Amino acid sequence: MNKLVCNICPHHCNLAEGQIGLCKARSNVNGEITAINYGRITGIALDPIEKKPLKMFYPGSEILSVGSFGCNFKCSFCQNNDISMAGKNELDTQFVTPEELIQLALELRTKGNIGIAYTYNEPLVGYEYIRDCAILAKENGLKNVVVTNGCFCEEPMRELLPYIDALNIDLKGFTEEFYHNIGGSLETVKDFIRLAIKTSHIEITTLVIPGENDSEEEIRSLSKFIASVSKDIPLHLTRFFPRYKMLNRNATEVSSVYKLADIARESLNFVFEGNC
Repeated sequence: MNKLVCNICPHHCNLAEGQIGLCKARSNVNGEITAINYGRITGIALDPIEKKPLKMFYPGSEILSVGSFGCNFKCSFCQNNDISMAGKNELDTQFVTPEELIQLALELRTKGNIGIAYTYNEPLVGYEYIRDCAILAKENGLKNVVVTNGCFCEEPMRELLPYIDALNIDLKGFTEEFYHNIGGSLETVKDFIRLAIKTSHIEITTLVIPGENDSEEEIRSLSKFIASVSKDIPLHLTRFFPRYKMLNRNATEVSSVYKLADIARESLNFVFEGNC
């Protein structure tokens, strides 16, 4: 039986016919790697753009936010595990074509909508849907925003990023050990950030988890890396609350977030505290 390699992310899942990849969103279907979550929407809402979070991209505006299911990470602290860790038959979805999504976004302009944010789960595991919607949105004068973990291969991203106006990228920590534990690659994410800044407005979010990625040394190294790309990239340091498989952990102390934010400001011009 012929197997096919999925080249969307560094896992490079080697899939037999009908087999589903680690992300639960991509499969070998009739001899072709296919996004089985294409158009399958689990959540849709008109949100303030600051919720993405984007502080410095059309502040005060609204954006139509949509999500599907699946993720190429396995974070034990996931804030949206009910959809990101779910598969095709594990939750209710509504099929929305790119044309229908763009039409809805256009209708919502009267309520301040500037475009579409692909978010909630990891949107880029459904790469083809994001690409198709983003191209159509651009043709209709809408903005495209992606909220992503950034752990994806360069070639498909080079095709997509020219259509993306802004991204919030989760830089979840700054050690390979941390990324290994969640099923990712720090170097891939760093490369993604370097690539995305060439075409799009980017902001970066780090969820500060006590005892995991909250050392002063790690945040200092993380912020110095961001500054090496651009000192003007906004960094959001966000307070952790117990979720998913980390229900036994304490929430991050507010004072810790503010202290780490001050450290990040040694290197960066724009640092924001979140969930405080």
